[in-house]
Amino acid sequence: MIEVFESIIPVFAIVILGFALRKGGLIPADNWRAIEELCFWIFFPCLLATTLIKADLKAIEFGSYTLTLILTLLSVALLTLASWPVLKRVWGTTGGQFSTIFQTTTRWHGFIALAIVIKLFSDEGAALIAVSFAVMIPILQVSNILVLTAFSENHRLSPFQIIKSVIANPIIWGVSFGLIINLADISLWQPVMTMFDLLGRAALGASLLVLGAGLSLQAALKPSRELLVGVFGKLILTPLVMAGWALWFSVSGLALAVLMVCAAVPTAMNGYLFAKKMGGDAELYAATSSIQTALSFFTIPVFLWLAQVLGGS
Repeated sequence: MIEVFESIIPVFAIVILGFALRKGGLIPADNWRAIEELCFWIFFPCLLATTLIKADLKAIEFGSYTLTLILTLLSVALLTLASWPVLKRVWGTTGGQFSTIFQTTTRWHGFIALAIVIKLFSDEGAALIAVSFAVMIPILQVSNILVLTAFSENHRLSPFQIIKSVIANPIIWGVSFGLIINLADISLWQPVMTMFDLLGRAALGASLLVLGAGLSLQAALKPSRELLVGVFGKLILTPLVMAGWALWFSVSGLALAVLMVCAAVPTAMNGYLFAKKMGGDAELYAATSSIQTALSFFTIPVFLWLAQVLGGS
């Protein structure tokens, strides 16, 4: 347990540094948006592409691993949707609040997950989590937009717009490119690989700084019952569901550990923009994601320890 804490300390230290830089005003607030766009459109796709190009995909048990991911996403989504009538009747939760609960429960922060996995498990773990991106991003993008549309009175997206949002995602392009090059056994010109590698190296540090800069301490100081549902759903329910399906499919060792990291990380910050643009509760999203990020420093090691107990690593 102590070793896991020590391994994730650098990750969260960079997050805290990003928060301090924003609060201290050393980097103007408008500049953080530019850094975030660079990470999303350039750095992170390059990192995933190079990871998959170099990965030994033949060593990965795709069947049980991907089934665990897909069924966990489906189970958590259905459980969250099933809570809507109760939340509405008992607490008077609004549609906007519920769509934010759904987002903060189902979305995952891939930047944190990849940083932790690379630190703990090196290239083999990175290849597994890159596969997680390929499986999870399209499913989560479509499901979250559908829920936002269903629970918003004023923001409706056509099926074409939903498909377009998935296709236009640069993470999908990076993962697809890496998989194609790997599976086709194509050797890229070395200067091109070096360029991708250099750009990819900028991804983790920059993205963690941006995450810290986006945290809202003010919003987090206004907790609500809906916030607690989002925190429980993401940090407790999702990892437990993932562990259950992993045991069902006999996933163990490194694959189980990576799956638990995928499940235990906090929600993605980009869901805030979706909430703001599509009738969700953006303030609730900011508060929930900030609390999740802080608490996940303690919950991630617990679930990694659970992975070691259940299946070894």
